[in-house]
Amino acid sequence: MTSGLDDVVAAETVLSEVDGFGGHLTIRGHALRDLAGRRDFAGVTHLLFDGFFADLPDEKELTARLGQARVEVFERMQALLPTLAGLSVYDGMRAGTALMPDGDTLDDGLRLIAAPAVLTPALIRMRKGLEAIAPVAKAGHAADMLTMLTGTDASRDLAAALDTYLVTVCDHGLNASTFAARVVASTQAGLTSAALAGLGALKGPLHGGAPGPVIAMLDAIAATGDATGWLSKELAEGRRIMGFGHRIYRVRDPRADVLKAVVRRIGPDGAAGRRLAFAETVEQAALEILKGAKPGRVLQTNVEFYTALLLEAAGFPEEAFTCVFAAGRMAGWIAHAREQQATGRLMRPQSRYIGPVPDLVA
Repeated sequence: MTSGLDDVVAAETVLSEVDGFGGHLTIRGHALRDLAGRRDFAGVTHLLFDGFFADLPDEKELTARLGQARVEVFERMQALLPTLAGLSVYDGMRAGTALMPDGDTLDDGLRLIAAPAVLTPALIRMRKGLEAIAPVAKAGHAADMLTMLTGTDASRDLAAALDTYLVTVCDHGLNASTFAARVVASTQAGLTSAALAGLGALKGPLHGGAPGPVIAMLDAIAATGDATGWLSKELAEGRRIMGFGHRIYRVRDPRADVLKAVVRRIGPDGAAGRRLAFAETVEQAALEILKGAKPGRVLQTNVEFYTALLLEAAGFPEEAFTCVFAAGRMAGWIAHAREQQATGRLMRPQSRYIGPVPDLVA
């Protein structure tokens, strides 16, 4: 038995590989550094979907159909948005996604990718008393998310930054949410069912729920002006320092460096640049403190640390960070679900019973 399934191989995949010792992420045969900032999210979605949908069109047509999927999701959900806005942003997004048809076609998959991208900005606005903004089919996916959020055209740099983020988090091996999606897909349930399993797992603070608390940490340290003192107190009281450590990586998370570079390009001389400089100071203090306090563990900066800075700069509130994570990871979930449906068996591991044993002899 392996508690937590560490080192247990549960599936073969062509989609991604996480090299925890080398600090490399491979997606469909490409290093992350060769995709992030070089191919847009729709293009990487095409890469992930290749071979899993018989009617997959070329990249240009897929981009157009993803735009149409955003429009369709908004039209389906528009009347329900006031009700969904009564929930938290994540719960409202998840509930809206649950209303998508539970099929296994390409259009089903594209609607699921569109759902968090459309619902997240709409619910953020409605919870502020503002009107939801309809998507524009011809806009880029990330740029459209930002326009739906703010009501204004996003700058090219900010749209590129968000697009790079979506690519960076689109897939990452057999993580908790992807495993959950594959388990459901292994039953031959539809893509929406698999996606909802992924959304449920992603919400947890040990998975996709981590970026939001990074902002709270940075704000608390800024208020005290003493990074070393604040971080040391957190550790002494048994609390985690958010944004550090990873279940797989034994070196620095390669996604952290990709996102750090993106944040630097957004606005080096503005608020984002000042926030980045402060965060770098906190990062160095945290790494030193963790090295001294936990010498037997490798606790390096992970993807959540710079995710928080990027999404904050893009205008998303903390409570919506995990929704944006889902907007990127949804493409990976759908690809994994299709791969599992086509090549995998029903997942049915064993458990070891350790409870009381009844007397079975009459």
